[in-house]
Amino acid sequence: MKLSRVLSLVSLGASVVSAAQVFTGSNLYYAAGLNAAQRKTLLSGLQSAGMKVLRVWLDGQSTATTKGTTITSYPSLEPNAIGSYDDTVLNLLDDFMIDAHSYGIKLMISMHSFNALEGNDVYGKWYGTGYFYEQADAINAFDRRLRYILNHKHKTLGTPWKSLKQYIFAFEAQNEAMIGKGQDYIVAHQSWQCDRANTIKSELGNNSGILITTGGESWMDESVKDGWLKCAALDVIAIHAYGVGDFSTNAIKPYVQRALNAGKKLIFQEWGACYYNTENNNCPVGGVLNTNTRNQNIQNWANGIAAAGVPWMYWQVLPNADPHYSYDFEIGIGDASWGTLQSVSKGASSYTSAFDFSAYLL
Repeated sequence: MKLSRVLSLVSLGASVVSAAQVFTGSNLYYAAGLNAAQRKTLLSGLQSAGMKVLRVWLDGQSTATTKGTTITSYPSLEPNAIGSYDDTVLNLLDDFMIDAHSYGIKLMISMHSFNALEGNDVYGKWYGTGYFYEQADAINAFDRRLRYILNHKHKTLGTPWKSLKQYIFAFEAQNEAMIGKGQDYIVAHQSWQCDRANTIKSELGNNSGILITTGGESWMDESVKDGWLKCAALDVIAIHAYGVGDFSTNAIKPYVQRALNAGKKLIFQEWGACYYNTENNNCPVGGVLNTNTRNQNIQNWANGIAAAGVPWMYWQVLPNADPHYSYDFEIGIGDASWGTLQSVSKGASSYTSAFDFSAYLL
């Protein structure tokens, strides 16, 4: 491996004090519904790519809403009324995290999603996408949800999730909180994210071995806010980005330095390479991009992120062939671009990380 990769962070200055390696992971929002055989396919594939973390969600899902994956349908944690909990998804993830652990993979758990809120789940129906972030009743109800999840007792291990550092990498309050409200709204309501982190921290304690992260936004600058960098309860600031300018090493480095200065970690929690020949961040449908071109994009962008010293998580790796539905960034295990993603993921460890996550990985 070229020495230039190992030394890629020298320009960040003396703030880089460890020789930690960049690690990788993926996302699968309906992971709770996979059966044992599907879990084996997915987890063995992720392991073969050297991936260490899988991000999962708690929103209800059925086969009709997945990327061609036939799953066991399950309801949302609060399917019918705020504060009335159905533990099905938690119990399914109890099984999943044990399997994941056997493959050297921990879970990052997103405890709610703006997608569900905007889709009129119980919070969306009662509060909408505005009052949810503004009214004390909504905030208090949501905090009760967070505490309920953290205190869920694993059905096999008999231990609450908040104590399962061997299995859980991080918790986030909400995927892409406020994303549909626009950047000005996010800036004006930065405290919501920090306050939810404080709620999570109050349950985890200071030495849980489990990280607290944000859930990303639309692009890099929207994902990294000063209020979150200053929030003591937040450990990790998550970046979501699909515009190719945000994959440039030089574009990422100033954000790395901001995080280092604030004593925080960054992770590229969501990024992907479009299957179509459209703009990468506008990927609903189009002509099929040449496979070699897509593979080159995956290689260039993955390496660009890693060269900036930031770990990354791809959106998404599937346990089945990608059916190429709309907004198609997914790569199924065995698909034409799987070998490329597998290769760049394994190669990420040749890059020095600006942030030492080693204590939180298996």
